[in-house]
Amino acid sequence: MARRALILLEGNGHGTGEQYVQAAKSFGLHPITLSTDPAQYPYLAAGGVEAIQVDTDNLHALINECSRLRKTYEIVGITSAEEKVYATAGKLCQQFDLPGPNPASVEQCCDKFIQRRLLADGGVPIPAYRLATNAAEVESSAAEIGLPVVVKPALGGIGGIGVRLCRNVAELAEHTAHLLGGKHTWRSSPKILVEEFAQGPFYEADTMGNEVIGISAADFDHPPHFLFRESIFPALLTNDEHERISDVALRCLGALGLGWGPTNIELRWTTRGPVVIEVNPRIAGGTYPRRAHLAYGVDLVTEHIKLATGVECDLRTTYLQTAAVRFLLPDRDGTLSWIDGDSRAAAVSGVVEVKFYVKPKTQIVRKGDYRDRIGHVIAASSSFAQTKAILQQAVGLIDWSITPFSTSGEEEHARAVKLLQQPQRL
Repeated sequence: MARRALILLEGNGHGTGEQYVQAAKSFGLHPITLSTDPAQYPYLAAGGVEAIQVDTDNLHALINECSRLRKTYEIVGITSAEEKVYATAGKLCQQFDLPGPNPASVEQCCDKFIQRRLLADGGVPIPAYRLATNAAEVESSAAEIGLPVVVKPALGGIGGIGVRLCRNVAELAEHTAHLLGGKHTWRSSPKILVEEFAQGPFYEADTMGNEVIGISAADFDHPPHFLFRESIFPALLTNDEHERISDVALRCLGALGLGWGPTNIELRWTTRGPVVIEVNPRIAGGTYPRRAHLAYGVDLVTEHIKLATGVECDLRTTYLQTAAVRFLLPDRDGTLSWIDGDSRAAAVSGVVEVKFYVKPKTQIVRKGDYRDRIGHVIAASSSFAQTKAILQQAVGLIDWSITPFSTSGEEEHARAVKLLQQPQRL
């Protein structure tokens, strides 16, 4: 009998890619990653995971590769943790008669302008928005909506890349020049979304199929960027707030034709109630699946794999805790001199994981997106307040020092950085 294989299209360098590999193995499947550049995912080589180099932008090449693999393996599913190839994974599923997302719905959702239009047509509350393709259109769009505005790529922008709050004309011009001046990488012709800045607490609703799994709350680091500093699952909500957010989340799925697999929906609670900021037609990245598992006992990655292989998933909550993450964020550019405290933080009762992403001598150049993170701490307990306290205690035990880049030949100095400040809500 041929070995049962799960094809993973591309990987993921910030958490979920490796989780898919591990979940596939625990489910008795042989994971095979198809990637344009497998070397960009160190966990593949480190774990001895089969990886094949193939152009993942070339559907014909992928079909040929999967056809070749079928001579050796029984391919029982094809999926991905990466949004940029998730529609392609859906097309491969159609080609090989496997369960998967509707690729047309995913493609529409990945274009934030089309997504906005479909949500508006479906009566989903969203911020005012305009589409721009040049600096003049960005300026006129911002004038029509009124400053402050959020300016971001209509395609891409994953993890906050290219996303910025523009509070005045100078910031608007600066960020427009960044997006159009060659510093931002576009996969197609530049399309910029200019939208109203919806103000209020930030939440994420995660769904599987047509069911809301849970809702988390998050805080951001300092504006003008949208870089997550802390996220806690589940959010502390009243029954009415939970019901209203869940209702809006499910309306998003209907408006966008997304009713299969995982979806991540970002919202803010404004004076109008919940307003949808963005719908991501994929599983939430990074530590989110881990925290959902810690809090509810629901393994989102495994349940997605079940769906992708035609197995009925089980989304029942088996226990109730609160799980949270605090990301470690540098406050300056420079060379990381040292970082420590991980063992002290890990020893705090309730801490699940302490992880550093960088080592001493790493050059830190902040970009204002998820790539700025240098580590995280995850904690879990039986209550919201206790989890917050555990997280604060653990993070307070972590220190690092960054030596600023020298520009004048003067003696460089280092300054210890501690994460004791309170989060700023946008």
